Amino acid sequence: MAPRAYWKGYLRVSLVSCPIQLFPAISDREKARFHLINKKTGHRIKYCKLDAETGEQVDPQDIVMGYQVGGGRYVALTEDELKTIEIEGTHTIEIDQFVPRNEIDDLYLSRPYYMTPAGEIGRQAYVVIREAIRKEGVVALGRVVLTTREHVMAIEPRGKGLVGVTLRYPYEIRNERDYFGDLPEERVPREMLELARKILAMKAGHFHPEQFEDHYERALRALIKRKQRGETIDKPRGRPSAEVIDLMEAFRQSVAGGRSTPLTHHQRVTKGHKRPPAKRSSMRARKVS
Repeated sequence: MAPRAYWKGYLRVSLVSCPIQLFPAISDREKARFHLINKKTGHRIKYCKLDAETGEQVDPQDIVMGYQVGGGRYVALTEDELKTIEIEGTHTIEIDQFVPRNEIDDLYLSRPYYMTPAGEIGRQAYVVIREAIRKEGVVALGRVVLTTREHVMAIEPRGKGLVGVTLRYPYEIRNERDYFGDLPEERVPREMLELARKILAMKAGHFHPEQFEDHYERALRALIKRKQRGETIDKPRGRPSAEVIDLMEAFRQSVAGGRSTPLTHHQRVTKGHKRPPAKRSSMRARKVS
């Protein structure tokens, strides 16, 4: 059965347009999902919507959206009021400009979609647009309305097709200075740096995502099967205490092959003195300039 298109419309560059379809390029449906159940009966849990102050059950028709403005006060908005600001979907992705791919920070990339031609009509225009973008080595930027919200979409060739990735807006990106700003400028010993570079060279490779395995998902499904068979599940064993190591010696052992696993954040490093904890940076989101 062919996948169902998430969105249908047109891709337009100046006076040239072609009918297209968007399909989500990622999916998490294959992951194991849980429901909350009553362990005594095995029945699913049903929730009732209650007023937080009175404790009384609220009918669905009396529930509206509310935006908190402080002091426990909310601005209530009805569905009809929200519809007044909905952006009318034109079902057309109008290309506004073409930019170099390396100018788009990966933090802005949000959700990818496969963009395919819709039928035979306009397929040639689709191919011409695809190849023109490929030859110029650029990314097309356009706007599309998905589920009432307008998104900026970056479009680039992928094999025989096109991929459109929705982009985050600047206000959605947290400022890196809030997290890295307090990190001190620290001099790295030359010998330690050379040892680290040797480790990098030893572990150099190529990106093969098919080699990645979701160990938790595999263990979870195995656990579910064991429970189905009525097996008794033992309690997890306690984790061993963290060892105290010397950073330079750890690098030397790694290069020599004496250590096959990387350092973890549970392990402490001995340097002759204990460094005071870093100041906690602000978690407030700021607009990236």
